[in-house]
Parts: sequence; structure tokens; C-alpha cells
Amino acid sequence: MRIPAQRTPSNVELFGLKLDALTLDETVQRCLAAVEKDQLLEVGVVNAAKIVNMGRDPSLRDAVAGCGLLVADGQSVVWASRVLKAPLPERVAGIDLFTRLLAEAEKRGLSVYFLGAKPEVLDEMVARVRSKHPVLNIAGYHHGYYAASESAAIADGIRESKAQLLFLGMTSPKKELFVAEFGARSGARVVHGVGGSFDVLAGVVKRAPKAWQRVGMEWLYRAVQEPRRLGKRYLKTNIAFVAMVARERRRANTK
Repeated sequence: MRIPAQRTPSNVELFGLKLDALTLDETVQRCLAAVEKDQLLEVGVVNAAKIVNMGRDPSLRDAVAGCGLLVADGQSVVWASRVLKAPLPERVAGIDLFTRLLAEAEKRGLSVYFLGAKPEVLDEMVARVRSKHPVLNIAGYHHGYYAASESAAIADGIRESKAQLLFLGMTSPKKELFVAEFGARSGARVVHGVGGSFDVLAGVVKRAPKAWQRVGMEWLYRAVQEPRRLGKRYLKTNIAFVAMVARERRRANTK
């Protein structure tokens, strides 16, 4: 059974979710503290699209809300927090947290496990991670193309590997539902869903330049790369998210 999330005084409430008002540095330290204290910490990240989808998918919403640490992966969420007068200090991108934790794991001798992506993409990512972090303890890895009926066995395999940090390179809602149902069973102390980060580290997908990231246009850069798959989806979710912010602002003004 999943342990209810423990929230802190640093939380701010947005769209019925309690987000942690932390910087990237503070988030890294929170994760490392969980490992040191031998406590489970499930990390959730939200962007505009995920918040919109949570309104349509109660199981996704419950999975995200149950995470012990919840941060804003999208710059649009940081923008919304300021409009709604519940400001977050900065964006904590899932891929940035992922790469920072890899560096810290190598430095501190912590073991990691990778779950997700296509087999060939995963192999390439692991090879590149090993090249960049030669003394990193990689306890194991498994691709993300498995049947739902295999999830429990995969979680047991992660537990047997004794990995302390588990990174899930899978799309939503698959990664959030795995965290909710099997995060504790995996035995990892930090469980972090990193979405498409495996593709980026493998060199399959190019991340937006820093300038695009700073102005919150990373989504547009991705849409330009894959217009047929992502263009219409991003347009619809962004419009829906702006409408959500407007409704929240009106609701706050009428109180």
C-alpha cells in the first residue's frame, strides 16, 4: 500500500495540488536526504499538459498528488503560480534533477537503476552515462516496453538489485502509475519519473537551447522538431491550461 505523502510548510497550492516551493538545489538536497535517512521519496513533476490531463484522468491525478515531493517541471506552471499569487521560486525540470542526481550518485557512491525507453535507446543512454560517469554504480536497467502484467516482477528485480535511486524514462501516465503502485515495492529510496530524458541523454532527441528554456518555450522547440505528433497536442493543452489559470484567477478574486 502506498504511504500518504508527507507535505511541508514550503508547499503552495495550485489547481488543488500541493507543490513544493523549492529551487533545483534544494530539491537535490531533499532527495539526497531521503537516501541518507533510508526513507522513500517519490518525486512528481508537473507541467501544463499534465495538469490539464489530470483534470480528465482521476487515476493520474491521484498518482501525482500522492508523491512525497512535487515540483514544477514546466515554466508555464511557474508563470501560473505568480499570476495566482502562490509563487514558486523557479522551474525544477525533471531532466535537470535527473542529471544532477546522477552526478551526486557518482560522487557519493549511490546505486542507480534505469527503467524505460526502447531497448536500443536505453543501451545507448547507459553507454553514454557510463562514459560521463565512469565510477557510477549502475545496479541495473530494463527497457520500458513490457506488459502491465510484468510490472510486479520488474519492481521485485529492482529491489533485488538494491538500487537506491530509480529513474523512470516513460511517458505519462505509465510512469506515474508505476510509481504509485510499485514505487515502494522497488525498494529504491528515491523514485523519479523523468519522462523522455532517456531519449535526450541517448542523443535521440535534442533538448531546446538554454535561451528557449529560460523563456518557457521548450515545448515549442519540441513541437518544431515533431510537428505532426506534438504540434496539435501542445496547442490544445496550452489553450486549456491558460483557461484553467483564468478560471482560478476569477475564483480567487470572488472570495
